[in-house]
Amino acid sequence: MSSIEHLITVADLANYPDDDGNRYELIEGELFVSTAPGIPHQLVLHNLQIELAKYLVENPIGKLVPGAGAVFSNFDAVIPDLVFVRQERWEKIVEDNRFVAAPDLVIEILSPGSENRRRDLEAKRRLYSTYGVQEYWVVDSMDQSIRFFRLQEGMLDEIATVTRDEPIESLVLTDLHLRVSTIFSI
Repeated sequence: MSSIEHLITVADLANYPDDDGNRYELIEGELFVSTAPGIPHQLVLHNLQIELAKYLVENPIGKLVPGAGAVFSNFDAVIPDLVFVRQERWEKIVEDNRFVAAPDLVIEILSPGSENRRRDLEAKRRLYSTYGVQEYWVVDSMDQSIRFFRLQEGMLDEIATVTRDEPIESLVLTDLHLRVSTIFSI
C-alpha cells in the first residue's frame, strides 16, 4: 500500500499561530518554519532599504516592499525580505494587500543555519524561477556577499557573487550605484 503525502495549502496556514514569532512559508506544499530574524539580519535589511529607497527617489520606476506576503498558488506562499515591482506591473500583481504574481526583483537575506540556506538557495530559487521573478539576490551576512541570479530560459541562473567594495549591478534597477560593503556597515 502506498502512502499519499498531504500537501499543505494556504488555507491550512490559517491554523498555525500568528503570534509565536515564527514565519510559516509554503513551497510546493511543503511547510518551512523559521524563527523571527535576528538583529544582524534586520540591520542589513535596514541598510538595503535605505540605499534602494534613495535610488527610487532619484529613479521613481517602482515600489520596494519589505516582508510582504506572496501567494503564488494554493501550495506556494512565502514572505520575501524585500521585493521590488515596476510601476507598470503593480496593479497587475497586487491583490488583497499581497503579491499574487512574481515581483520583478526578490531579495532574501540568509539567516544562520543549513536549513535556512537550503530553503533560500534551492527551494525559493526554484519557486521564484517557476513564477517568473526576473532577478533574485541572496544576501549572505556571514561572508558579506550577494549572489545574483537572473531568469534565463525559465531558471534563475547564478550570474555573479559580489563582495566588499564591488558594485551591485542590476538589470532591474538600472544605473544603481551601490557597493556591497555599504549594506554590511552595521
